[in-house]
Amino acid sequence: MKYKKIILAGGNGQLGKALAEHYKYDTDEVIILSRKPQTDKGNIKTLVWDGRTMGDWAKELEGADMLINLCGKNVNCRYTQKNQEEIISSRVEPTTLLGKVVDGLMIPPKLWINAASATIYRHAEDHPQDEETGEIGYGFSIEVCKIWEKNFFETETPNTRKVALRISIVLGRNEGALPRLINLVKTGMGGHQGDGQQYVSWVHEQDVVKCTEWLLQHPEIKGVLNCTAPNPLKNTDLMKELRHACGVPFGLPAPAWMLEMGAMLIGTETELILKSRWVVPKRLLDAGFQFQFEKAEHAIKDILSIRI
Repeated sequence: MKYKKIILAGGNGQLGKALAEHYKYDTDEVIILSRKPQTDKGNIKTLVWDGRTMGDWAKELEGADMLINLCGKNVNCRYTQKNQEEIISSRVEPTTLLGKVVDGLMIPPKLWINAASATIYRHAEDHPQDEETGEIGYGFSIEVCKIWEKNFFETETPNTRKVALRISIVLGRNEGALPRLINLVKTGMGGHQGDGQQYVSWVHEQDVVKCTEWLLQHPEIKGVLNCTAPNPLKNTDLMKELRHACGVPFGLPAPAWMLEMGAMLIGTETELILKSRWVVPKRLLDAGFQFQFEKAEHAIKDILSIRI
């Protein structure tokens, strides 16, 4: 199918690059809204915005097939007051601004996908969490997710369908969690973290890309969707799969106390590692979406085979 225009707000990160690469072949124009100027590449054009104020970029949303908002400060940091404020504002301010722009357009985007997070659910080791029966957790990261989604849905856009995509850990080639985990494995530190029993919900970056196009082609789907592979696995099993894929027979485990010390040294939070995220994509599966990578072992091997 040929598209006229796809807008990627905050599209310079891991997912944004994968989305731009995918859509450039079947779209007249892919527009990235970025805080930093970039050289245009073929039909991929970058427009500078600050995520807070109106500008000439706003008119480019007119007549777009789809708007995907990926804005948000990386949560891989210590939750100081300053970082907490930036984590929230970097999500809420662009979402609010885009809502105002979309509301004022003559021909607004047909679909607006806002990145959200599967971490909104509670720590779960007893049963999986889905969109219908999942229980919302507590703590700072969950409050961020709640504020983010509330802000997204409270703006009425009668001519633009909205989907909040609760994305799990994205496995990709050169950025995100996977390269860091592979480095641990290769240095002999690829054992389980904590007790290793916490679940890890993950998704291949190409399945996220595929999901956005599937949503564009299914106008009956709206609201909240979990975007995570259907087969989460425990941390100990994930690390085992990574060691196997890298040909490393053994990895030293990292107990919780060691992780806390390490997290303080490198400026992150142990929650990112120790929270059990057992999330499943019930709505996507019920509606017939087919994941290309359902098992972690296949996703890891695919990514390692093309990693550069």
